[in-house]
This record gives sequence, structure tokens and C-alpha cells, in this order.
Amino acid sequence: MIKIIAIVGVIAVVAVAAILAYATTKPDIFRVQRATSIKAPPEKISLHLGDFHAWNAWSPWEKMDPQMNRTFSGAAIGKGAIYAWEGNKKVGKGRMEITDVSPSKIAIKLDFIEPFEGHNVTEFALETKGDSTSLTWTMSGPAPFITKVMQVFVSMDAMIGKDFEASLASLKALAEK
Repeated sequence: MIKIIAIVGVIAVVAVAAILAYATTKPDIFRVQRATSIKAPPEKISLHLGDFHAWNAWSPWEKMDPQMNRTFSGAAIGKGAIYAWEGNKKVGKGRMEITDVSPSKIAIKLDFIEPFEGHNVTEFALETKGDSTSLTWTMSGPAPFITKVMQVFVSMDAMIGKDFEASLASLKALAEK
């Protein structure tokens, strides 16, 4: 019996060591990106992106916790606008600040506090293509070791890519009205 327990223990230690070793091979940064084409000018789309008050109309995270506490500060819209939230386990706690606005880009500093701390950059790139606008949403940031361990089992792309797709579909429907 002791021999079986020892063998199982050794197998468990080897498995954990293998997972941790494999995690060290993961990239030091992550990047999630999705794009869509919207039949609307960039200026119209930017109205929905550069005003955090408008995000509840298209962001799926807003729908995950209708009771979420939201705080708006800084500029009313555009550069310097700040949005902080605290919600249930699905949305956690964090803060966003618009750091750059131009006709072709809106950049946001995104800080997660709970359930995991993370400091990322989100960028919406807008490019006119005929009567449509190509909108590309990118989020990137450092991948600390705990993130690398999580990515052994599921990638950041798999975790939030579907939310980006749902958001872009909602934003497209809203902007094309």
C-alpha cells in the first residue's frame, strides 16, 4: 500500500513539475484581437467607443451583472474619461481610462483588480474602407507566471475572444442603425 501511495505521489509531483515547466515556455505577453466591418463612418462608431456611458448598449460584460457598481470620472468622454466597476465574480473589479483618441484609434489603459490583477492595453483601430469601417479590437498585456500556468489549459484568446466577437456584433448592429 505504501508503495502505491509513493508511486502515485511521484507521478503527481512529476505531472505538476511538467505543467510548471511547460508554462515557462509560454510567451511573456498575450494578445487577443478581433475585427469586423461596419457600414458606418468611423466618427459614428467612435461615439460608442469613446463614451464609457455608451458601453452598456454593446458590451457583454455589462449584461453579466446588471447590479454592477459603476463609477465615471475624469473627462466626460474621450481622452481622460475613466470608468471603474465592481461586480459579481463574472465581471470582477477594475478600471479603464481612455489614454488616446484620434480619428483612427482609441486607446484604453485597462486595469483589472479582481479576480486577478492585470494591467493591459486595449486599442480600437478604425480604418475607412469604401462605405464601411474596418474596426479591429486588440487587447494585450504582460503574462505573469500564473497567467502562463492558466494558458496551459486555456488560452487568453479562448477565454475572451468570444466576448470580443459578441461585443463587435452588438456594436455593429448599433452603429448600422
